[in-house]
This record gives sequence, structure tokens and C-alpha cells, in this order.
Amino acid sequence: MATLSEALAIAIQHHQSGRLQAAEQIYRQILAVEPDHVDATHLLGVIAQQAGKHEAAAEYIGRAIALNGNVAAFHNNLGGVYRALGRTADAVACYRRALTLNPDYVDAENNLGFALTEQGKRDEAVVCFRRVAERKADCADAHNNLGVALSGQGRLDEAVRCYRRALELKPDYAEAHYNLGVALKDQGKLNEAVAAYRRALELKPDFAKAHSNLGMALKDLGKPDDAVAAYRRALELTPQAAEVYNNLGNALKDQGKLDEAIACYRRAVELKSDHAEAYYNLGNAWKDMGKLADAAASYRRALECKPDYAAALLNLGVALQDQGDFKGAIACWRRALDLKPDFAEALSNLGNALKEQGDFNAAIACWRRALELKPDYAGAHNNLGNALKDQGLTDEAVACYRRALELEPSFAQAHSNILMTLQYRAGITPAALAEAHAEFERRHAAPLCGDHDKRSQAREGSGDRHDRLRVGFVSPDLGRHPVGYFLVRVLESLGQEELDTICYSDRIVKDDLTHRLQAAAAQWRDVVGMSDPQLAEQIRADRIDILFDLTGHTARNRLLVFARKPAPVQITWIGYEGTTGLAAMDYLLADRYVAPEESQAYFRERLLWMPDGYLCYEPPPAAPPTGPLPALDRGYVTFGSFSNLAKITPEVVAVWAAILHRTPTSRLVLKHQALSDAAVKQRYLGLFNAQGVAPQRLDLVTASSYAEYLAAYCQLDIVLDPFPFSGSTTTCEALWMGVPVVTCPGATFASRHSLSHLSVLGVTETIGVDLEQYVERAVALADDLPRLAALRAGLRPRMAASPLCDGRRFAANLAAVLRRAAAA
Repeated sequence: MATLSEALAIAIQHHQSGRLQAAEQIYRQILAVEPDHVDATHLLGVIAQQAGKHEAAAEYIGRAIALNGNVAAFHNNLGGVYRALGRTADAVACYRRALTLNPDYVDAENNLGFALTEQGKRDEAVVCFRRVAERKADCADAHNNLGVALSGQGRLDEAVRCYRRALELKPDYAEAHYNLGVALKDQGKLNEAVAAYRRALELKPDFAKAHSNLGMALKDLGKPDDAVAAYRRALELTPQAAEVYNNLGNALKDQGKLDEAIACYRRAVELKSDHAEAYYNLGNAWKDMGKLADAAASYRRALECKPDYAAALLNLGVALQDQGDFKGAIACWRRALDLKPDFAEALSNLGNALKEQGDFNAAIACWRRALELKPDYAGAHNNLGNALKDQGLTDEAVACYRRALELEPSFAQAHSNILMTLQYRAGITPAALAEAHAEFERRHAAPLCGDHDKRSQAREGSGDRHDRLRVGFVSPDLGRHPVGYFLVRVLESLGQEELDTICYSDRIVKDDLTHRLQAAAAQWRDVVGMSDPQLAEQIRADRIDILFDLTGHTARNRLLVFARKPAPVQITWIGYEGTTGLAAMDYLLADRYVAPEESQAYFRERLLWMPDGYLCYEPPPAAPPTGPLPALDRGYVTFGSFSNLAKITPEVVAVWAAILHRTPTSRLVLKHQALSDAAVKQRYLGLFNAQGVAPQRLDLVTASSYAEYLAAYCQLDIVLDPFPFSGSTTTCEALWMGVPVVTCPGATFASRHSLSHLSVLGVTETIGVDLEQYVERAVALADDLPRLAALRAGLRPRMAASPLCDGRRFAANLAAVLRRAAAA
């Protein structure tokens, strides 16, 4: 019969060979004979730990320590049990006791390092791992573990050296290759990180974390296809990994596959209901799809999981602002700034919202503070430029846009903003504008031709003609916006001209005019969130014959879609002030008033002339009656302009002041949102005062509802058109309300909108050929109230019967023009 010592030896042999059940049986038999057998008690605890029965393990090993508290290994193993139970402080105490008993106990030192790391005591952990590495200099594990600890402190250079030493000792050490990849990625060395992850996977193909991190590195390298493949492989190995689903969603989102990305984020939160980042990313995907309510709900769920999630507050504010909830948006950004006072992006967005509310000074203060915190923040420079432009400070605005473009040379919208703002400058010439727009082509559009030059293919494909021309319209402004007002009657009539119309709407917030436009189109595609390459491919897939750009260089334009030449014939129209500068844009739709034949040299596009005017206006259905001439009751004439202040330059003020001096009893009303700001109002009062016009003769009023805005025309007798950027929508609105518009066209497209509208109406007596005649015509009208009253009474019916409002006539003419262009 075996002695207890022999039985213990047999049990240990079973234990070391993995025959745990046999070992456990013998340990129990020993304890039946000798209940206080310390080794059998301890080893039963070790088996319990190996089986995941941590409470039982703690009980057995604790009892062994009670029997003999001087064995370092007992304390080390109990520390491991406590770590498994989440009792990290107790684990640390166990490891420290083991090292007190045996200061050279390397395993206990190593385990103490891990436990201290879990407590966040990284400095102490590094000391432990460093001692282990010194004692076991030829041990790859020791160097790897020290590297992990150093990485946790952000000491990446030292960590990388540790991982490389581990790999010198053990070249096939997959975990060290993986950890090296993590450190290299954190250093921004993405290509080296990818190589490290790939080596880890060569050694250990089922290393799920390496697949996942490889995906992240590939995503950051701009290789979403490869990233998606890596994440999918990680999920094959770990199908319940919420974090990998979240990362896969991010990669799919970068590919523009928003539906698939959303499915991944949803799966992530199913697996981990408090996954704040996945809810946040889900919100971003919904926002990109234009589903703002869903986006807001997702951001709110992220904030429930993580109340101090400043980035979620930032984007929740954006979603609320896009839905028109400025108060809610401002509250979000202020809360984000409470949490993170140096959050430059929140300051910039807060500035945007305050500007929309008319609080320009507060908005500018936000952007200036954002730029103090982050001087290279191109977006804040751009936003500051927008505010300065709206205040009429166009030179300062251009300087901001140029700074944004210097900081971010690919910032095409900032470049577009420069081009738009140049149109307001006094003395700007068509030649200067042509050269400025050519620079946009060279910088942003021409480089796309190498990768995406589909022009010849598109034109060859146009041989596959349809029975009806397929005409596409691309715009973010298909709703209550000047583009919508000038398009809707045309679109409603084009279907009768054997044309198939497809609208590519980039509009986030839909309104009643959006729905009317959608009903008029043969096909409607919401393209919010689609990248430029994806939209170009969609247009090609739709086999569009003629594609219209309705935005030009205004906000949220898609000119870089047109640079990819997705349609054989591309035309710019409505939304801008002349040339886009793009070589890929074939035509500009105009008339001989805004773009006479001799101006062709200043347009990159060929001019297509409509026989009447180049626009067709939809009068506001709820407009109030025109009413009698106010001057008849008041005894004085009221001039006015509701144009944005960027158009009202010091040169314009000087000419308007001359008109006021010539009509001593007259008054002038300016109406614009920026005039709600006291400093802006004071600056304009100062500009007029410098020209000898007393403040008492001026009414400077802020924006209002659209109904109140239209009604305000009833208080005007004559509208003075600014120059060199004339009114277009404002001119049509004034004329519909019976108020004649005095204009002075110049050489640029932007200066000739009113010329076109007035010429189509046949109201040419308010057109001055130069500024001297402009003043004379305004004064002559003011001095002849009977004539002014008759003109007022006849304007609306005259306009309603004119080609300017005849959608059917315009559509027929446009169809003929398009057929000629398609056949050219």
C-alpha cells in the first residue's frame, strides 16, 4: 500500500499531465486520511482554479496558508485566484507577501506587475516588470510584459525596444509581434504596424485580436476593403466580439456602405448594451444618411451609457441643429464645453448656431477662442470667414478662407468660399474671376482626371441612346431655397417634354417644396452621406445623358463629382454666379442678358442661351397683396434693400447716399439677419454717416419669418439693387410684391441677374447703364409718384403673365436646348 508521500507524487504526476480528475481524486483521498495535509489542500485549490471554480480555489488555498503561511507559492497562487475574482487589491497583497517570503520569486514579481496594472498603478507595475526582465534577461516573456507596461504609460519608444528584444530572443513570439504592432500604430507608424500584425498572424492565424487591430491600421491607412476583410476574419474567430462589430461598422462606413455599417453597430450594441462608442458611431451613420431623429436617439443612448461623452454631445448638437432645434444644439455644445473646456470643435459649432440666431459677436468670439486653442483648425477659420462675409467684411472673410486653405490644401469648400466672396468685391473683373476659378480646377478638379477620367467612356456610352433623354439634377438645395424656387415649375413641366428627370438630393431637412419637387421628378435619389466617388458611380449606373449642377461654388457643392465626369454632358445652372472653372463642365445655361456672346472668353464652359430669361420663378403662394404705394400716404419715398450685407459694400453705400441726398425727405430700409448684431448695425450707420446721411433716415432691421419678410416689401416704394452683385431671388420677390428694382449691371455674371429679370418683364426703365444713370433713374422714380404707383399696380400681373413665371414655356425651350446639346 502506497504511503501518503507516494500517493502525493502520483497525484502530482496526474496533475502535471493534465489528468485533473484522477489527481483530484487522490488529493481528496489524502485529505481523508490526513485532513490537514497542506500540499494536498493547496493542490486541490490549484485544480479548482484551473476548472474556473475560483471561490472553491480561494477556500482551499486560503486553508493551506492557514496551515503554513510561509510558503511563497501558496500566496502567489491565491493572488491569481483573487485576480480572477476581480479582487485586485487582495491579489496585490498576496503577491507582496510571496515576495516578502522569497524576494527572488520572479513569477510573483511578474504577477504583481499585472495586478498593479489592473489597479492603474502603472509606475509600480513597470518597476516590477523591469526587475523581472533584469533577472530573466534571456526570457522573451519578461521583455514583452515590460513592453506592455511601458506602453500603458505612453512610453512607446521604450516599449518598442522591449518588444524587439523579446523577438530577438524568440522570433516566433506571436503576442510580441502583435504588441509591437499596437505600439507602432500608436506612434503613427501604420505601415510598420501592419507588417507586425501580419507577422503575428502568420505565426498564429487564429489570433482574433491581431485581425481586429490589423483592420484598424488598414482603415487608418485608407484601405477600407482590406480593413473589412480583417474584421470579418476576426469575427469568424470571435463571433460575439462587440468591439470588432463596431470597428467593422467604421470600415464599412468609410466605404460608404451605411446600411451594412448600421447593421454592425446594431449587432455591437446587442452584444454589449452599454457600448457607448457603438451607439455614437450608429448615430454618425444615421446622420450621414440624413435620418436625424434616429441619429439624435443614438447619441442620446450613447450619453446614457457614458454621460461625460463630449464627442456624442458635439454630434447630438449637430443633429439637433440640422432639425432646426438651435436651442437644444446650443445646450449640447455648452455641456460639451463644461466637460471639455478646450473642445475647439464644440466652440466652432456653437459659433455656427449663434450666428444662425443672429448673435454674430458671440459667434465670432467662439471661433476666435477655438483658434486660440487650435490655431491650425481650418474649419474654424472657414466658419469665421462665413460670419465676416455675412457682416459685409468681405476682405477679412477672404483672408480667413485663404488661411483655411493654407492649413488644409484639399479643403475645396474653403476654396469655393473664396471664389464666391470675390464676386462681391467692387471692381472685380471677369478676367480676374476666370483666373481665380481656373486655380480651383488646377488644385482640386484636375487631379481627379488621372484616376477617374471617364469622359471618353461616357461619350462613347452615350451612343447607347434611350428613347427619352435622361436628365439628372444634383443639389443640396431642393426645397425652400432659391434653387427650389427657380426649379420647381420647370421640373413639373419637363415630364411633358419626353425627358426623364432624376434628382440627386443632398438635402438634409425636407420641406413642402422638397416633397413637391420629388413628386415632379421621374426618379428621386437621396444621396446624403454618399461620397463623391460613390455618387459619380451612381450617376453612371443611372445612365444619365445630361447632368445639371445646381450649386456651383456655394455651400455643400458637389463639383468634385462633376470633375469625375459621370455624364457625357454636364451643365451648371441656377445656383452660382457664372463659371465653375471646371474643365469637365461642358455648358453654362444662361441667357444673353447675364452672359452676352462677348463674355464667352471668361467662361470655362460653353454658353447655352435660353431664348427668354435663364430662370423661371415660382412666386410665393402665400404672398400678401401688393397694397397701395406707401409714399402716397407718408409723403416721402422709402427706398430699401433686403440683400445680404456682403453685397452692400462701402462703394454701394456711397452711391445710395447720393440718391438719399438727391431725395432729401426719403428714407432707406435695410433688412438682414446680421443687423440684429448691434456692432454690425453701428458699422453701417457709420458708413452712411461718413457719406453725410444721418442715422434718423435709416431703418436697419433684422430677419423675420418669411411671411413677415414678404409683408415688409409693402412698406417699400423702390428697391435699390446692390452692385457688383445684384439681387436675383430678392429681385423677383420685390417685383412680385409690386416694388420696382433699380439696377446697374456690370461686366460680371453676378451683376446682371436683375438685368435679366427686368428685361424679360420689359421693365427696362429702371436699368441704369452706369452708376450715374442708376442714380438718375432712382431719383426720377422717387420724384414721380403717379408713375411709381402705376408701375407698382401693374408689376404682379405683368410678372405672372411673363416668361419669367411660365414653367411650361421654359420647359419646352429647355428641352429643345438640351436636345441640341446632347446631339452636339
